[in-house]
Amino acid sequence: MDLIKDLFKGDKVIWIIFLFLCLISIVEVFSAASTLTFKSGDHLGPITHHSIFLMVGAVTVLIVHNIPYRWFRVLPFFLLPVSGIFLLMLLFLDNLNIGGLIVIERINEAGRWIKIAGIQFQPSELAKMATIIVTAFILSKGQTDKGAPPNAFKQILWVAGIVCAFILPENYSTAMLLAVTVYLMMFIGRVQLRKLFVLGAGVAAAMFIFLSFLVLTPNDTLEKIPMGRRFSTWKTRIMDFTNNKVVPPAKFDIDGDAQVAHARIAIATSNVVGKGPGNSVQRDFLSQAFSDFIFAIVIEELGILGGTFVVFLYICLLVRIGRIAKKCDRPFPALLIMGIGLLLVIQALFNMMVAVGLAPVTGQPLPLISKGGTSTLINCAYIGMILSVSRYVVEKEEQAATEMASPEEAPAYTYNNKESNA
Repeated sequence: MDLIKDLFKGDKVIWIIFLFLCLISIVEVFSAASTLTFKSGDHLGPITHHSIFLMVGAVTVLIVHNIPYRWFRVLPFFLLPVSGIFLLMLLFLDNLNIGGLIVIERINEAGRWIKIAGIQFQPSELAKMATIIVTAFILSKGQTDKGAPPNAFKQILWVAGIVCAFILPENYSTAMLLAVTVYLMMFIGRVQLRKLFVLGAGVAAAMFIFLSFLVLTPNDTLEKIPMGRRFSTWKTRIMDFTNNKVVPPAKFDIDGDAQVAHARIAIATSNVVGKGPGNSVQRDFLSQAFSDFIFAIVIEELGILGGTFVVFLYICLLVRIGRIAKKCDRPFPALLIMGIGLLLVIQALFNMMVAVGLAPVTGQPLPLISKGGTSTLINCAYIGMILSVSRYVVEKEEQAATEMASPEEAPAYTYNNKESNA
């Protein structure tokens, strides 16, 4: 028991949620990856690959949650410039191959992945992590009873604005996810409401103008716009979502938007308890069933109860993070884990809304459940950061209890006693 307690430090509820998400991921990815199994001819290959990433991710959680949270502030000094360079490469270089060492390939007309020495990853995931940490640090530095420092708003806009601008042309949904998370972090960090209102109104107006431009502009013209190769795809997805009409079954054309159609069939043919793990039918027809549309497979196999349980896990994760943040006596760790929690839960919400037809199709995986490489490891690092802060809170509470019980013999607190209020 002592060994387990030493290994799994921090908030036990977060550990339990992480364990459940990983178990659901293994079961559902194994079932949903049937198309990958057919293509490769290897029945265990896809799930073995995914399980290895989850195991590496679990080790990442164990390592990161033992790191004092103040060290996380160093990460952006490395992550921001590196991810920025890679994102620019994705924007301006097509199908690059430098001796097999650096490879850029466009998948479904989108440049989101870079392969270096055989290791494929998404630079946007690194940029998201760096932006969340920088935002938390800027908001915490100089935080007073009146709120965030006056210059915090402008500094955050520069950092987040540049990162989102680099991500936006190739991955609109990721840029929007990051922007919404940063905006909510500024609200939690007590940036002046007037500034937030002006920013929100400005972004809403810009989005309305941009969407109107997409809808009114012919596809041929959109494809000729520099860095606008994804515009026609965005337009198609928006038009398919807004023009969704209920038609008689005899006239329903499943070829119009096969992903959405098969996802809805998966959900509609489910029931309270589902068809059972491994018994999905639509996994063989649904593109990206193991990633973007895995929530539809979860509902098909585990039913409404299983889907509700997954939603419940993410809600519990955010609520638990809020309780940990409330116990922090310094603003940086509280803002950091709140930003991480919002990022994970909003992304999960996007994925679920797409699966059930409440949002246009996007490329957002379900955190810690969908099959992935970079996203899985980064999400595990996020969990490790949350546990690191919870470990700090737990040790702080234990120290306070010890001092109250025996003031003269209380041990010196060493986790973070040299840190400034920043």
